[in-house]
Amino acid sequence: MIKNIWKEFRKNRAFRLGVILLLFFISMAVLAPVIAPYDPEALLGMPNQRPSAAHWLGTNDIGQDIFSELVYGSRISLKVGIVAALAVTTLGSTIGMVAGYYKGVVDKVFTVLTNVAMTIPSLPLTILLVGFLKTGMLGMVVAICITAWAGTARVVRAKVLQIRELPYIQIEKLMGVSDFKVLFKHIVPNIADIVMTRCALSVGGAMMTETSLSFLGLGSFTQKSWGNILHFAFYRNGVINNMWWWYLPPILCISGCMLGFVLVTHYGRSRSQLIKG
Repeated sequence: MIKNIWKEFRKNRAFRLGVILLLFFISMAVLAPVIAPYDPEALLGMPNQRPSAAHWLGTNDIGQDIFSELVYGSRISLKVGIVAALAVTTLGSTIGMVAGYYKGVVDKVFTVLTNVAMTIPSLPLTILLVGFLKTGMLGMVVAICITAWAGTARVVRAKVLQIRELPYIQIEKLMGVSDFKVLFKHIVPNIADIVMTRCALSVGGAMMTETSLSFLGLGSFTQKSWGNILHFAFYRNGVINNMWWWYLPPILCISGCMLGFVLVTHYGRSRSQLIKG
């Protein structure tokens, strides 16, 4: 798999760009204390300053350094995106795998649940759940997980239905090999590429949801995130006063990060091959 990824990185410009973008934003998040020149919460003086040598992206309406906010904001945005994506992928993959492997009544029950989940508009339901849970970032992750698992479950189920009918799996089942062994020896390796692809897509989707919720004021006001920065830029007249250095950088960061995940997911897919034995 590593060889396939390296080969894809060398020959595919779009995939290479996606990897570079993601490495850039991940490095920004990890090295935030080193990169940011100021404490993002510090009140540094004159508010609404334009970009300068002292403040590369100016200051907001209370004198905080916007560049430092942006750098530290990458931590929360990526953290919510990655944690929520892992939760969504784990839940969706487990449901899809169980439904596809056991079929029958189990499959019918999970199929109905999946169809119902996919018919409910996710953003309004997420807003309601976040408002009800009121537990900050944890509540946001839980809400995203509850509303976003169905797509992954459907894709994984379809793949498992195909894999379980392969002759060598049917032979092992006839020989009395346990379902647990079949699932983890044959099914899981064969759906690994799809699961990783869905996880990467889910990170981008979760980040977009976090941005939307924070922009609406449902995020945590004690922690900086890109959506949080946009919220204050909009509600404190940064957009009306054309303070582009306040609202444009987080928009570019969100767009760049989303583009990175899309490019890696779309162009970096390794051709899935059924693993036998």
